[in-house]
Amino acid sequence: MSDVLSPDPWARFRAATHARIGLGRVGDGLPTQALLDFQLAHAKARDAVHGAVDFAALSAGFPDRPVVTVHSAAADRATYLRRPDLGRRLDEAGRASLHPGPYDVAFVIADGLSAAAVGGHAVATVRACLNRLSGWSVAPIVLAAQARVALGDEIGAALGARMVAVLIGERPGLSVADSLGIYLTWEPRPGRRDSERNCISNIHADGLGVERAADRLAGLMAEARRLRLTGIHLKEDAVRLDAPANQGNALVDHQRGQEA
Repeated sequence: MSDVLSPDPWARFRAATHARIGLGRVGDGLPTQALLDFQLAHAKARDAVHGAVDFAALSAGFPDRPVVTVHSAAADRATYLRRPDLGRRLDEAGRASLHPGPYDVAFVIADGLSAAAVGGHAVATVRACLNRLSGWSVAPIVLAAQARVALGDEIGAALGARMVAVLIGERPGLSVADSLGIYLTWEPRPGRRDSERNCISNIHADGLGVERAADRLAGLMAEARRLRLTGIHLKEDAVRLDAPANQGNALVDHQRGQEA
């Protein structure tokens, strides 16, 4: 009865989501506050897409590890946004700066479509995952400018890495402009399909936390190494997120093991 009599019956639903619901109206338009909130969210999304990542600050976040900075074949931001294909290929200087290991894993931090996401969450997420990878051989951290997800395939292949984890700024929406995603690919090489990757998304302050994201990534990496695959045949719901990344996973069923 209290909900029926409430002056704003949508209030409790709005408290549980960032979605714009039950905003009300003034005549044929939105209330002033709702309109201003929308315009602010739109501005944040545009800033995230057009903003520049501070790669020097990212590099300083790994004082104990070698760091390499590369650039895609997209010369500038405008080209990157118009030509996604160029963002998937290294330029000549970037290709020459990568030297093969071999390595168990390569981490690539790519600017993608949200500078805010990369600047806010990428270093902490990589470091949290590294803390869970005892005994793994890790390539130099690669910072990639004007990069799409598939650029990690060429980077991983050049480094001789068995798998690559690309941390990238996700396309901003009107609820969150600083969401980070991670794409894990076994045996990276140019031409890999999206179905051959695993994705962990929505890493931000109001979404998936850094430590939980690192748990998921380390668990997926352990299973990828055991089964020698990623993508549609590696199911996150079968991964023990509490198991050390250097151990196997008894929760993956026999059939999936046969598919590997």
